[in-house]
Amino acid sequence: MKRRSLLAGAGALAAAPLIDVPAATAAEQPKHGGKGVLTGAQALAKDDWRALAGQKVGVISNPTGILNDLNHIVDTMHASGKVNVVAVFGPEHGFRGSAQAGGSEGDHVDPRTGIMVYDAYGANAAKLVTLYQKSGVETVVFDIQDVGARFYTYIWTMYEAMLAAVQTGAKFVVLDRPNPVGGYARGPMLKPGFTSGVGKEEIIQQHGMTVGELARLFNAEYLPLDANGARLKELQVIKVEGWKRDQLYADTGLTWVMPSPNMPTPDTALLYPGTCLFEATNMSEGRGTTRPFELIGAPYVDYRWAQALQAKNIPGVDFREAYFTPFISKNANVLCGGVQVQITDPHKVEAIVAATHMIVEAKKLYPGFAWRTGDNPPGRWIDLLTGSDRFRTMLDGGASAEQIVAAWKSETDAWTARRAKYLLYKGAHR
Repeated sequence: MKRRSLLAGAGALAAAPLIDVPAATAAEQPKHGGKGVLTGAQALAKDDWRALAGQKVGVISNPTGILNDLNHIVDTMHASGKVNVVAVFGPEHGFRGSAQAGGSEGDHVDPRTGIMVYDAYGANAAKLVTLYQKSGVETVVFDIQDVGARFYTYIWTMYEAMLAAVQTGAKFVVLDRPNPVGGYARGPMLKPGFTSGVGKEEIIQQHGMTVGELARLFNAEYLPLDANGARLKELQVIKVEGWKRDQLYADTGLTWVMPSPNMPTPDTALLYPGTCLFEATNMSEGRGTTRPFELIGAPYVDYRWAQALQAKNIPGVDFREAYFTPFISKNANVLCGGVQVQITDPHKVEAIVAATHMIVEAKKLYPGFAWRTGDNPPGRWIDLLTGSDRFRTMLDGGASAEQIVAAWKSETDAWTARRAKYLLYKGAHR
């Protein structure tokens, strides 16, 4: 049987050790494998976890860290007896996914495996260093399904975990998964002075990279050098097999597991890099409905918003007049008018462009439109989400959606060129 290499090295583009494993045949694919796409986790499991043998392993994961049989990697590693998992680190929403946005599960012993689970949501490198040392971790494994937006916090959990690995000398292994919104880069760059928990380094709003590719970039450009002039002691990315950059999640045939409570479908993920901007307004972004980030509205919105947006003929989407009552978050238990963003062609969707038109039209139509309350200074959250104050100041100054979008084109182009050497998968790179 033909054998293929699974591990792609990173660092300052230094090659990592390669492990040969048997190529998957159609007969070997479990029913949830999907269209020839094999996640990094499944590839490692298929290789009988050889890359982790003889090491004290800490796993950073959440409910998305599944294999083709839908069992979680931690449960399978533990049951196999072949991986010594000494700790699990839970990100936002927790390891088992029981917490809402902005929440975590705290430190606890996992009742299924008996493994200690540490709360890693919001943890900085210093805290993670302490946890690594306390648990005796020698190798850190990261396996979480990202959704491709700079402000989705899991990539920054990975970043802090990598920083801690530099300080402790731990090996870092990324079990890669497809970027569900594809490999194209979109939107504005994060600028100095606008870093936060939803953007710790200068990357583009819709980065168009897998977490494995981002790990390569972080290691080469953002991690500090240790006393020996090195960054990570060792970084290994276990690649996805059979995925190309122009594929969306729906093209992979893989089972979708909600990465967070308000990310129920791949369509949600496709819109999220844009419609998440409504978090910064006094409009509901659909939290507390069955269609978060697809249903957008407020008590002051009427049919005119959908009518104006539909007339724009924005590629890939239509806008249906909609009425809904969120049961949590902004405008909870209040009837809202608004739109449901209907995806007509997933491969033509540019969520940030669509959301920019939505915000411009809402501000134009409704005097009640405002940035969310509680920000200091007002509008701070939209600045952090978009990476600078440019979006807000252009909007407040009366700029059109087209002018706002044009303002970041050079940044997107520069990012696309800059990231090229870290990419692991073939397909369109634009």
